[in-house]
Formats: sequence, structure tokens, C-alpha cells
Amino acid sequence: MPSVLLTESIAVELGAREPWPDDAQLFQPLETGQILLPDQTNCMAVRAFLRMSGLEFRVVMRPNAEHMSPSGKVPFIKCGPFVVSEFENIVAFVNTKGIQLSGHLSMTQKADMRAYMSLIINVLVNAELYLAWCDKEVYDSVTKVQFGSVYPWPLNRVLSYRKKNEVGRKLAAISWNKKSVDEIIYEVENCLSALSARLGNQPYFFNKPTELDALLFGHLFTCLTTNLPDNRLKTAIQAYHNLVTFCQNIEKDFFTDADTQ
Repeated sequence: MPSVLLTESIAVELGAREPWPDDAQLFQPLETGQILLPDQTNCMAVRAFLRMSGLEFRVVMRPNAEHMSPSGKVPFIKCGPFVVSEFENIVAFVNTKGIQLSGHLSMTQKADMRAYMSLIINVLVNAELYLAWCDKEVYDSVTKVQFGSVYPWPLNRVLSYRKKNEVGRKLAAISWNKKSVDEIIYEVENCLSALSARLGNQPYFFNKPTELDALLFGHLFTCLTTNLPDNRLKTAIQAYHNLVTFCQNIEKDFFTDADTQ
């Protein structure tokens, strides 16, 4: 049966009729020498969400994963006849199976959760894109090299240049393209301060793991474990000890060495 791209709500509804398969796969770029910080954070967030949901899956690494994805973004999952890409779409698809991490929350709590998820997307996601594609030192020494590593010359240069322009347009739409790194880090610190204050001493934001915990873990954990020529993003996160502990606890509770082969 050919793969079905989940681009319409009717396809999501059809997915609810199928049980979660034993051979579900999560596709992402190569972890060694190719994947960039913005993509790795998204992949880790989805992996955390699937593990918190108790779903079996296998990580499959492909150099052309971005071009295999129905949306052009990673990660994406192949679940039976369905192919679903990006965090929010994957969460919606899993919800059709009757699995909802945030099902125990009140309407007010769900609104609170969505607000903090939006904060992560609007600040951390854009900061990662900025550092990877707009910071000259990071772009020249890491991004351009890794992004183009799986393509022959001159395609590697052409695709890197095209992606840089694409990200630049996205950041220009929110007036982030002209910010300095100092201004970006300032935005990140304000975001982290709000998240840290909301988390407090709790293991999770709402006592049990939710989509918010998975999303934040993916971004914080990857930033903490990725070395860049400019490590101010990592340093900013390390200043919030409860957020670091939050990442350590989720790694310990939900991750083993079994899902990356």
C-alpha cells in the first residue's frame, strides 16, 4: 500500500483506524557530520514525545531525509501507510490513537501549556536558526560544512546558499535577521527565565509528562550537548539549574541506547 501524506484532516482521521505498528520509523538526517542544531532539536523533541507516549519506533538516518519529508522538514515518521512530519502534526496523529499526554489537563492548563510551547517556538526555535544560518562564524565553520557534506560540489554550495536565504527570509519576517547575537541571547534568557519560573522544583510542568516537556527537552538537551564556535546559547541554559536537571531527569527516564540504530 503506498504511503499516504498527512496533509489534510481527513487523513488524520483515517489514521485513527489503524493501530500503532510495530515497525514505525522516525526519519532524520545523519547524526554524524550532517545534522544541524535546529533539525536535531526537532528530532529530539519528537523522539521524547514518542517515548513519553510509550510508543515503539526505530530511528532511521538518511542523508536525504529533508527531501524525503512531505513538508521538507525533519523529522518525519512512517507509521503503517502514513507519513507525518513535524512535531505538532505528529502529536495530532498520535492523539488520533487515543494517546494524549495532556489529556489530564484542564482547559486552563492546556491553554497555559500551549502558551509556553508558543514561547519555545517563537524564541528558542528562531534563535537556533539564527545561530546556525546567520552567525557568520557558525555558518562558515559548521553549518555550511555539515549541511553540504552529503552533496557533491558545486551542489553542496548551491543548496547551502539556498537554505541560508530561506532561513534569512523567515527571520526577516519577524525582524530577527538584523538582530545581533547579543540581542538574540537576551531574548533567549528572557524565555528561559519564564520557563524556569514556571517549572520551579517540579519534575514536569504539569506533574506528568506532556507535549510541552517533550518539546522543551528536545531544544534544551540538544543545545546543552552541542558544541558551537559561539556557545553562549549553551551557557545561557546552564545558568538555570532546574532546567538542566529537568533535561537530565528526562534523559534518564526515557532514553536508552536502543533507539538510534
